[in-house]
Amino acid sequence: MTQRLNYAKASPEGFRAMRTLQAHVDRSGLEPKLLELVKMRASQINGCAYCLDMHSKDARAMGETEQRLYLLDAWRESPFYSDRERAALAWTEAVTRISANALPDDLYAEVRGQFDERELVDLTFAIIAINGWNRLAIPFRSEPGHYQPRTGANGA
Repeated sequence: MTQRLNYAKASPEGFRAMRTLQAHVDRSGLEPKLLELVKMRASQINGCAYCLDMHSKDARAMGETEQRLYLLDAWRESPFYSDRERAALAWTEAVTRISANALPDDLYAEVRGQFDERELVDLTFAIIAINGWNRLAIPFRSEPGHYQPRTGANGA
């Protein structure tokens, strides 16, 4: 597919606003590898090839294993994720699919058992950010394959 337009150039102010949210998430103190799993899972749900390419490369650059990346779509059936990661992935799925699902109290209680108030809000900002990036990359056909991770990469 050919990129339709470069959204960063078309609306630099909007792009800066998205980068500001992403910068907050990056500085939030949440574990970088956890954030990459969240970005990957939301991007899987949304079908964003560009973001999957980017975040799989960033995750591997941070030392994430191929096995955990390959099994991410089946995280519930896989023993390779911590309770904290499982809670984050369940929250990611629920927030990403919010129009189709309610956010039940038992899920909230599970996530609160793993994340304090600030962490949960910042995790939710991370989910909002990646869903926003997906919603820019998909309609404007950002082309996967060219992204190269930075050392210590953690951004979208």
